[in-house]
Amino acid sequence: MFLACFLASIFSSLAQKQVENLDRGLIGIKNSSNHLFLSWRLLVNDHSDVSFNIYRQSLGKTLVKLNKKPISKTTFFIDSTANFSLANNWVVKVSGKQIAESGATFKIAANADIKPYFSIPIKAPADGEIEGAKFSYSANDASVADLDGDGSYEIILKWEPSNAKNPPQTGFTGNQIIDAYTLTGKLLWRIDLGKNIRSGAAYTQILVYDFNGDGKAEMITKTADGTIDGKGKAIGDANKDWRTYDKKSGTYGKIVEGPEYLTVFDGKTGAALSTVEFIPNRYPLDGWGGTGGNGGNDNTGGRPDRFTAGVAYLDGKTPSAFFVRGWYGRTVIAAWDWKNGRLSSKWVFDSKDRKNPYSGMANHSVSVADVDNDGKDEICVGAMIVDDDGKGLFTTGFGHGDALHVTKMNPEHEDVQVFGVHEIEDSLKTPPRPGVALYNAKTGRPYFTLARNIDVGRGVAADIDPTHLGFENWGGPGGLRDLNGKTISEETPSSANFVVWWDGDLTRELLDKNRIDKWDWKNKKTVNLFTAIGATSNNGTKATPTLSADLFGDWREEVIFRTPDHKELRIYSTTIPTDYRFTTLMQDPQYRTAVAGENVGYNQPPHPGFYLGEGMRKPVKVNVVIVPLK
Repeated sequence: MFLACFLASIFSSLAQKQVENLDRGLIGIKNSSNHLFLSWRLLVNDHSDVSFNIYRQSLGKTLVKLNKKPISKTTFFIDSTANFSLANNWVVKVSGKQIAESGATFKIAANADIKPYFSIPIKAPADGEIEGAKFSYSANDASVADLDGDGSYEIILKWEPSNAKNPPQTGFTGNQIIDAYTLTGKLLWRIDLGKNIRSGAAYTQILVYDFNGDGKAEMITKTADGTIDGKGKAIGDANKDWRTYDKKSGTYGKIVEGPEYLTVFDGKTGAALSTVEFIPNRYPLDGWGGTGGNGGNDNTGGRPDRFTAGVAYLDGKTPSAFFVRGWYGRTVIAAWDWKNGRLSSKWVFDSKDRKNPYSGMANHSVSVADVDNDGKDEICVGAMIVDDDGKGLFTTGFGHGDALHVTKMNPEHEDVQVFGVHEIEDSLKTPPRPGVALYNAKTGRPYFTLARNIDVGRGVAADIDPTHLGFENWGGPGGLRDLNGKTISEETPSSANFVVWWDGDLTRELLDKNRIDKWDWKNKKTVNLFTAIGATSNNGTKATPTLSADLFGDWREEVIFRTPDHKELRIYSTTIPTDYRFTTLMQDPQYRTAVAGENVGYNQPPHPGFYLGEGMRKPVKVNVVIVPLK
């Protein structure tokens, strides 16, 4: 094992994928009355032996160097000599350079509070009323992207009304609202998707990414007549109301008629740049049932209004957007490119009917990885994988599921693995299917299958025990298991939800509700490391964060929670020292696309395109091209 390394993910040398031009991302957390924990990004274009110096300036005086020797093994520093009764400014510089880079300064006011988070004020949309029922808004899932090309992230936040629905449920919902904020809480724009887009986790998936390589991100999402962009301009016919008002109908409150659109929005202004017809349309309404879920069908919009989405480098160089419609039976994936001011269809994959072996294999989430090492991304929709050209690579036949983890899980092998859990209901028990499976993402060959004919709703794969090779997995019967499905411990972690790199070692921690916990592999129990007091999670019993990702600072991950009053987002960052140094995970293409899709469906934690865990090898330098700031 190594104590320090220059990170890059292991990708094929056949292509160079575009990545963001991020700044140094210096942050500071005041974790006691006389300590400030500073950390900053190691960037993909930094030299492998780069080192840093930290300086502090008080009351406008000359910068004072704080470190005795250049910092070369880590990207953090603890300042324990500052006078915190004064306003202070810290600067990180690359050794040998006199000029600070963008994002290389951090300031705190005199007598600043001791708190483990950064506060971002947010403004909830006004309460509403529909069909005699009142509703209010909750801050929900979010994404991040550089909207203005300055090398720093902005936050794109979904507001969910209290009457949001799942597709089978009848009834009206409030409008789906999307905001963009700076890290200081400035509202950049607000987009109202309008009355013809229903609110709920299955409906609205936002993709915020620099799709055209101009250094600034766009947002792509499904829209309809009456969507209002960030400039106040309507898309389509603003007077149309396509909702069903017949209370006796199985489509009451739903939208099963009218046009469906896909729109690209300018990330900086929220203005609609291009709108096209959504592919595919919803018809026939009763053509989306199949072998997934309970194997049922309907003609009320319950099956066709199931969406996921993601970002993939299908050509190995530039990012494409894709949108998935249908999980339980017919599944359609439509890939799109945004180039030269034109939103164009790249390809369409369609399983068409329940007889197709690719039908009924889609999950509540979707993952992206280069599974065949050709430099181009494949799309893992659950129990099937679609190649970069839109053709089916293979299907396992395991069926629809609720959790999905895709990455390199074994440090001794280069292949990508897929771990998932699957819904098994009475109508699907012949032939028998596994409720838990780990399979090879290149060939579809199972490493193990368990829980035959048992419906398993939650499962996780991550390296949480350094005494066993690679990732562990849990969920369903069999306790905590190794890569071969062998039980390590009958006791399991207290949660099967998100995972996060938080403390200083290479194993991953557990993230559930507003808690970060550690699996104590010696005593086979869960130990709490951190609780975000005064903050809360999203999505009810799913208890997921607003977002979890390596947003700034060193390679560990930040977690965003909301406050219960929906007036504030809080970004939590670790203050635990580490012996390891890695390039920011956000310049690893698989990890970055996973973060872009984290708001989708049943939220899943991001995984990088290389093995990061106990026993990892020193990674090969990532072969990417940085998009220049403009």
